[in-house]
Amino acid sequence: MTQGGKTRRFDAIIIGTGQAGPALAARLAGEGMTVAVVERGRFGGTCVNTGCIPTKTLIASAYAAHLARRAAGFGVTIGGPVTVDMKQVKARKDHISGQSESGVEQWMRGLESATVFAGHARFESARTVRVGGELLEAERIFVNVGGRALVPPMPGLDQVPFLTNAGMMDVDFLPEHLVIVGGSYIGLEFGQMYRRFGAKVTIVEKGLRLIQHEDEDVSRAVQEILEAEDIDIRVDANCLSARMEGDGVAVGLDCAAGSPQVLGSHLLMAVGRVPNTDDLGLDRAGVDTDARGYIKVDEQLRTSVPGIWALGDCNGRGAFTHTSYNDYEIVAANLFDNDPRSVADRIPAYALFIDPPLGRVGMTEREARQSGHRVLIGTRPMNRVGRAVEKGESLGFMKVVVDADTQMILGAAILGLAGDEVVHTLLDIMYAKAPYTTVSRAMHIHPTVSELVPTLLQSLRMPD
Repeated sequence: MTQGGKTRRFDAIIIGTGQAGPALAARLAGEGMTVAVVERGRFGGTCVNTGCIPTKTLIASAYAAHLARRAAGFGVTIGGPVTVDMKQVKARKDHISGQSESGVEQWMRGLESATVFAGHARFESARTVRVGGELLEAERIFVNVGGRALVPPMPGLDQVPFLTNAGMMDVDFLPEHLVIVGGSYIGLEFGQMYRRFGAKVTIVEKGLRLIQHEDEDVSRAVQEILEAEDIDIRVDANCLSARMEGDGVAVGLDCAAGSPQVLGSHLLMAVGRVPNTDDLGLDRAGVDTDARGYIKVDEQLRTSVPGIWALGDCNGRGAFTHTSYNDYEIVAANLFDNDPRSVADRIPAYALFIDPPLGRVGMTEREARQSGHRVLIGTRPMNRVGRAVEKGESLGFMKVVVDADTQMILGAAILGLAGDEVVHTLLDIMYAKAPYTTVSRAMHIHPTVSELVPTLLQSLRMPD
């Protein structure tokens, strides 16, 4: 006997219902297994509740406001000034996000051989997990607990109110001046979004430039796009601090230069993510983690303990919805399909959903050079893409990196209209392991953004 009754035995236990967990539960159930699904909060994880779906819904509202303000340039007259009803914006976001969350929950509760447990899961051994007063046991346990916003040890931060990406989901008003600490994906998306809603926005980045892992030309172009919308960018803020200033927040930027500061009405911390692994009892199961708390896994997502896998953001092998779902595909293929899929097989791919978006695949130019490749580079400004000019959205550029010896595409960045979609043309060729000439000789449809990809590849040159 155990506290709260007998041990309940299952073929598998899944902890967390982010992008990998539900699909895996359905596959396990479909294979005839009994499955325990444990969720301590909202079904669907970060993507559904505080990440992709709600933020891109908000971005769509912000884009509508931005386009409405530009209507005259298209010969369209709108009576009166453009206004944004933030309560309506939030209500739309809540509706769309809520539909996704309820859909995941109904899916899990509708699986015939699955049992849903609401509560926080903690390992008691390598085969047992306690949820509230119940002890669950299984030979296979899958950890899919995701991550949360990092709150850094910033002087004074514990004395001021601040928001994270999760807290921003509850905002139904327009901040007068939103100060964002963090110049990467989350910070930039929220920055442009709230500027378009009508707030004054300052983005503060500790490093020398925005999105530092990108090539310098990409970082520079993104900064120019944001500054063109009157977003204040402060980089090299190497001595950050925070304190209350009246009803607002003062963020100190640089101690060496006499402690200049930016005063804002609200503060958003967007400096990174940490895994939700600190209260899982992983030590009791013998599961190894790294110094940052990410669960160590091999190329097939197996942890240091046989019979335990880690999928999604908590394993440190990707921080995106698509990498999490791919984790599910890898695990399922190895368990049931006699298909030895591996994390090593996938090509890095992601997007920055500012407007225009940045689609990124493979290596940056810097990474390719550092890896010893002899590279060819092709670039094309978006103002030479007819479709972008016609739509009045010609900011940004295309860039591709090719191995000069093998003719294989190493990476690409498309910052511009539909860049997040067009970049898949190159990603698919990379997966096919075909030379760049496969695309450069292709005939694409006019007038589209994708039609310029062959032209981009025809412009490859050895860099200076």
